[in-house]
Order: sequence, then C-alpha cells, then structure tokens
Amino acid sequence: MSPSRRSVLAGLGAAAVSLPARAQSLEPGRIPVSISARPIASFEASNSTKTRFGQLVFRGGLQLTGSHPRFGGFSGLWRSPDGVRLIAITDNGFWLTAKLVRGNQGKLAGLEEAELAPILGASGKPLHRSRYYDTEALAMQGGTAFIGVERTHDILRFDFARHGVEARAQLVPTPPAAKRLPSNRGFEALGVMPTGHPLAGALIAISERSGREDEPTAGFIIGGRQPGTLQVVRRDGYDITDLAFLPGGDMLLLERWYRPLRGVGMRIRRIAGATIRPGAKLDGPLLIEADLGQEIDNMEGMAIHLEGGRTIITLISDDNFSTFLQRTVLLEFELAQ
Repeated sequence: MSPSRRSVLAGLGAAAVSLPARAQSLEPGRIPVSISARPIASFEASNSTKTRFGQLVFRGGLQLTGSHPRFGGFSGLWRSPDGVRLIAITDNGFWLTAKLVRGNQGKLAGLEEAELAPILGASGKPLHRSRYYDTEALAMQGGTAFIGVERTHDILRFDFARHGVEARAQLVPTPPAAKRLPSNRGFEALGVMPTGHPLAGALIAISERSGREDEPTAGFIIGGRQPGTLQVVRRDGYDITDLAFLPGGDMLLLERWYRPLRGVGMRIRRIAGATIRPGAKLDGPLLIEADLGQEIDNMEGMAIHLEGGRTIITLISDDNFSTFLQRTVLLEFELAQ
C-alpha cells in the first residue's frame, strides 16, 4: 500500500504515518521484542455468543502492541505446520518471528520469543535501505521464503531453512508484463501451488489492483510447467491483499476495501484449484465478509495450517505504523466442515 493511501486510510497527513525519527535512524540486527496481547474474545461485539461467520468459525484473536517502533505494518504471514511458530513481514522490509502461546480452552493468548530483523538483500544490505523496501507478500515452501516487492514488481527468494532471518535475497525472474503494473498496485498476494496440482511448485503472484475500479486484476504464474498470466475478478471496490492454498489445491483470496467515513472491510473468497491455469479469469464464492461491525482492521496477511484435520486460517492486519487510529490484530478461524 502506498504512503498516500496510508495517509488517507489513517485520516491524517503523511507525517502521521511515518515512522518516528528515532526508528528511521536505527540500523538493527536481530531485535528482541516484547509484545503485549489483548485477547479478542468475540469477533462481533454486538453478538458476543456468535462464532460462525459465513463459512468460518471464529476461534479467537489478539490485539498486539510491540515494544519497538519497527513493530507493525504487517503485510505477509506464515504459520508452521504445527501452528506454533509465526513468521510475518512488515511492509518496510523487516521479519517478525515469534512463538504463539495458547491459554484457556486452547485460545490464542500471546506471542513470545519474538524478534524483529531486517530483511537482507543479496549484498547483505537491508532491504529497507534499497529499492526493494516495499515488501508486501510472503510465501513459504519447503524451507524457502518468497517475498513480493510491490513498487518494483519483483519477487525475492530466501533460503530460510538454512539461514533464517540472515538469509540473503535472490531475484526470481518475473515476466516482462509484471513490470508494467501500476507503481503502487503490484504484488500483494503470493503463493506456491501445492503438490498434486498440474501447476505444482509454480508461484502465483497477484496484483493488488492493476486496472480501474472493479476491473479484473492481473495475476502471474511464474515458473513450473505452464507459466503464464491470468486474471482475478474484482467487484464491490475490494482490492487483493493476500492468498493462501488449501491442502486440496483451492486458493483463498484475502481482500480489503476502504471508504472515507465508512472505514474498512474485508472478505475471503475461495477459488477452485481446477480453474487456476494460464489465461483463466478467476472467481469464486465468499467464505466470509466483515466490516467495522466486527473485530477487523486493515487485513493484509493470511496463513493456513492444519490441526487434527481441521483447517485453520490466520489473518493479520497492517496498522500502517499509525497506532493511534489503527491496530495490529491477529485473528484465527476454522474452516467449517
């Protein structure tokens, strides 16, 4: 998301969403972070006993506040297969790693062992001091991390299994058409096609919004046996903010809208895996739709993992480093059977 849109979203001028001067001058390595967590017991405050919303069941959530000024702005999310570890990226070039803690009845209770660290470029220079600073999408596959860079329309690969947050970026070749995306409407959603799909191993990268209001947005199949382009249908003013794959190959799309004086909304669509192919125009049914009547904010990151055969969907918001008017919220849902 561009600085101009951040300032609109926050309802303040650009200075209001800039990092504090102290944070901008920092040149950190690995930074231990103390995170305070306020439980979100009900997704809809006006109906505290309601747990099912569309095709999702609310399991719990947290409102998070970090002890370091670099904490916030989360735009990409991953959870380990056992659901214990969390990796997120900020939209200004930092990793967050943490362990999730559960409390009563297994609900999310907090984050511990949390660290921030700069995402490193190929030379070891932090991305936040390079042209690749606008990191908006994260995908993890087999110990490799992929990060989408919105402004330059690039994808970076990291050997996370070997080096963790000290891994250095390697450029992934992208189609020439990707370079023609609007400057602040580039790769917001990134995922790896799962095993068993004809496109298994290929990256799917989708633009936030490549055209006019409610026009389809551009997507790219990068690598694999059938590289190409596709489109994603857009409507109702929603922009694409993330994607993740279900084990069977269906894709979930996280979307978000903003309206002055109305706030924000979010929804998740399910795209049949069989329809994902070069030349496709993708669309699918809604799993959930929410606005400020529910406990959401600027939802930009999504992760999927399995627990005992149940599909767990985790969402995180981007507060645009404007903690006065926005929040970092972490929400956990179960896909209804």
